[in-house]
Amino acid sequence: MAKPLEIDEHWTARIIQSVNGLEYGTVQIVVHDGRIVQIERTERKRFEGESNAAKKSKVKAETL
Repeated sequence: MAKPLEIDEHWTARIIQSVNGLEYGTVQIVVHDGRIVQIERTERKRFEGESNAAKKSKVKAETL
């Protein structure tokens, strides 16, 4: 049977800190024996180049 997860204020603060400011990405919480042992944060940055934006607006203009 699984042990109940123990979360104290320390881990709650760390989880919130990992999620704050994250626009694109993931936060994984690793649990062993009912205890949080690790928090992994993977952040993605998305950039839209000027050429992509120009192409999109040009396609929109042509369809109108």
